[in-house]
Amino acid sequence: MYLKTLHLRQFRNYQDQKVDFTAAKTILVGNNAQGKSNLLEAVELLATLRSHRMARDRDFVREGEAIAQIHAHLERQTGASDLTLTLRRNGRRSVALNGESVRRQMDFLGVLNAVQFSSLDLELVRGGPEGRRNWLDTLLIQLEPVYAYILQQYNHVLRQRNAFLKNNQELVLSTQNSELALWDAQLATTGTRVIRRRDRAIQRLAHIATAWHASISGSTEILQIKYAPNIPLEDNQPEQVQQAFLAKIQQRTLAELHQGTTLVGPHRDEIELTINQTPARQYGSQGQQRTLVLALKLAELQLIEEVVKESPLLLLDDVLAELDLSRQNQLLDAIQDRFQTLITTTHLGSFDSQWLKSSQILFVKAGEIIQN
Repeated sequence: MYLKTLHLRQFRNYQDQKVDFTAAKTILVGNNAQGKSNLLEAVELLATLRSHRMARDRDFVREGEAIAQIHAHLERQTGASDLTLTLRRNGRRSVALNGESVRRQMDFLGVLNAVQFSSLDLELVRGGPEGRRNWLDTLLIQLEPVYAYILQQYNHVLRQRNAFLKNNQELVLSTQNSELALWDAQLATTGTRVIRRRDRAIQRLAHIATAWHASISGSTEILQIKYAPNIPLEDNQPEQVQQAFLAKIQQRTLAELHQGTTLVGPHRDEIELTINQTPARQYGSQGQQRTLVLALKLAELQLIEEVVKESPLLLLDDVLAELDLSRQNQLLDAIQDRFQTLITTTHLGSFDSQWLKSSQILFVKAGEIIQN
């Protein structure tokens, strides 16, 4: 797939900026806080309807404006598509495909695929489980756009059940408590769908990431990725997962009523990353943790490519500065011209002359883009 044009209106610090992409690799050069990352974030939003910065819609709209818009023209083997995302400071976002309004988000997702790799991704290893869950969910949305709807359903039931627990903490548990039983059943049904898809995705990703990690580390270290759901998962069959879910809820109901919140479900899952059988966050240097994240990102690219049968876009946000020369070369060699790549950097010193010769170079200053 090839992103031909991107048009930003009142998005972040861009007023009205159109970019035509003319090469497989585009390098965006500029000082910090000029808008380089904002442009990559716009592409990420079109691909996943999410931002790795965890921003709210009003944060995307330029100061003093009510509406921001991202428009893109994309070419794929199956044909060309125009994508439009409209973000409102005070209201719901809307999406359009080829000029037609799209009511369900999952019909918009999957048209453009992209993998974002930024310096923030190092938190995948060092940070808490929420970051790893968000990373896996964002990947799943691209592999299986219906997952966005499944996750939305689960989060809706979770909010409702939490509100019920909070407002009924004095509740005496009894078989008569039919309302809580209703929420339990809904949580188990929606949660099972999330758990089963996460489990399948990690199983597919793990062996690809392990192979990349062995390649980058020279086979000196063994990476293992394991999905550790909050529910016992011996068998990925819907009935068994649902029964295990309900059994665990019943064990924890007293504690949930006491704390006024749901303690059971995929919102408490963990993705375990280990190197040589030691938890990665406790293991070795920052360099080793960076190797792990690089392996994860290359695995994401490969898995999306296998599933959608086309190469996704790669968005590298100021990440070369975070990698030493050996890891930079591993990454740049893996990319070649296989993926359309947008790279942000503060200087061109990280690239060899061959790369610079075959890349489109754009300079970004205060929300304006100038072609070299």
